[in-house]
Amino acid sequence: MNVWEATRQRLDRIFKEFDNVIVAFSGGKDSGVMLNATLAYMREHNITRKITVLHLDYEGQYAATTDYVTQVMTSNQDLIDPVWICLPFKAACEVSMYQGYWQPWNPAERDLWVRDLPDAPGVIHTGNVPASFPDYDGVWDYTLQRQIGTWLHRRSGAERTAVLVGIRTQESHHRHGALHRQDRTDASMLDGLNWTSRKSKNVYNAYPIHDWVTEDVWTANAKFGWSYNELYDLFHLAGVPLHDMRVASPFRGEGHESLKLYRVIEPETWAKLVGRVNGADFAAIYGGTSVMGVRDIKLPPGHTWKTYANFLLSTIEDDEIRDGYLRKLRSSITYWTVKGGALPQESADELRPAAPAGTEFLGAPTDNRKRRGPYEVVRFKRYPDDVPDVTDQSLVPTYKRFVITILRMDHACKYMGFGQTKREMTKRSAAVEKYREIL
Repeated sequence: MNVWEATRQRLDRIFKEFDNVIVAFSGGKDSGVMLNATLAYMREHNITRKITVLHLDYEGQYAATTDYVTQVMTSNQDLIDPVWICLPFKAACEVSMYQGYWQPWNPAERDLWVRDLPDAPGVIHTGNVPASFPDYDGVWDYTLQRQIGTWLHRRSGAERTAVLVGIRTQESHHRHGALHRQDRTDASMLDGLNWTSRKSKNVYNAYPIHDWVTEDVWTANAKFGWSYNELYDLFHLAGVPLHDMRVASPFRGEGHESLKLYRVIEPETWAKLVGRVNGADFAAIYGGTSVMGVRDIKLPPGHTWKTYANFLLSTIEDDEIRDGYLRKLRSSITYWTVKGGALPQESADELRPAAPAGTEFLGAPTDNRKRRGPYEVVRFKRYPDDVPDVTDQSLVPTYKRFVITILRMDHACKYMGFGQTKREMTKRSAAVEKYREIL
């Protein structure tokens, strides 16, 4: 079957298994097509019970995105219950050396807001937060979204809730691994379905379009005449390749190169973004260049990559940010010099002829993780300074890779293979597991 038929089967399963359905809607192409597919399925099958459309608003965004979100949240009122979050949660900030996060809609910074609060149904802001709403001030965005899902489940009185999330595995290896790894247990899914993920008691995430590719999204929009964020038309006119079009928080690391597009597409919004977060202008000018760790970066005379990394760390005045980098570096050193890490066989073969003295090549991994292609475990005697012979520098642990991470202001160290706020996510997972049965 094709992906459209597969999605319809998944929606059929969702509406049979769950008496409460929430759609996480960002305003981007993926969540938009997922919502449209859900509404089309509901109308075709005469489903009249409403679904909740949950939108986490990052304040700093294109006007076209705000227009699209407003259109969605004020349409289809017979089928949707809008929940539009405009609260000061924590969002990643990777354009500044001075702050690892920023808080949209922070009342203390109201004079700097990029835009006013939306005037639409379902908006929740600091002036009208429901009494039972979860804590939000200083809570990371993804954590808050999960907590809101649980809150909406309890508020509805439902037996079981599905939160539909429009992620596609084509977008990242992490997403593919999260859905397809072999060590997932039946308890972490609904009836062993790998496109579902249990988040708390009777609350599941579901990923109905996980196997779509970008071309599928636009084919569906054209075939069915669905509405979409017209910002993508502006991206097209600006010459942005189809697979590089992103609608996300403007201060995330993935958006460095696209920040400059604000200056062309919406100059007024750009002027406000520059004043909103320290470093936005710098990232827009130098994003995608060696200044921010992209392309060929040069080692300053008299330095090794290790000493250069130490110099960069010494320039970071914020103790929390500096300690975060050091914590991730120590974790990486321990992992690669004690246990050893798995490299794609191609990268391991490139490394082998020029590997630092004492490097051990230990053969195929013995764990049960599902990987694309063959891998080999490599353990270093000492953490390498550089391994220029390996094509993909992001895969091999080196001080040069650490330098690039700092230059990119990648506070979460994603370039080094770490997940965003991994420490916090681990702590939360342990707590959820401990108290799972009473949630």
